[in-house]
Amino acid sequence: MNRILRPISLALVLAVAGASQAQQPTVNIGERHGNLRAAQEHIVQAYQLIGVAQQDNDSRLGGHAGRARELLIQADQELRQAANVANNNGRP
Repeated sequence: MNRILRPISLALVLAVAGASQAQQPTVNIGERHGNLRAAQEHIVQAYQLIGVAQQDNDSRLGGHAGRARELLIQADQELRQAANVANNNGRP
């Protein structure tokens, strides 16, 4: 039974890790919303710098850096939604 579960567990862990990598923040708000775009640019920069800090510290940051990166992904998504709402409400 362990011979079957072990490969399945490994595949699941790798799939989850790959999915989290695919969600990194990106700048996808146009100049129309300059302040939101600037905030998004800072989020991307912070996300990258935290990644460097994780590498420099051999990921010995107690999971806090990883959690900060997760929150930055969420903030990035919220900014995108804010821009979408502004677009849908006829912002010039």
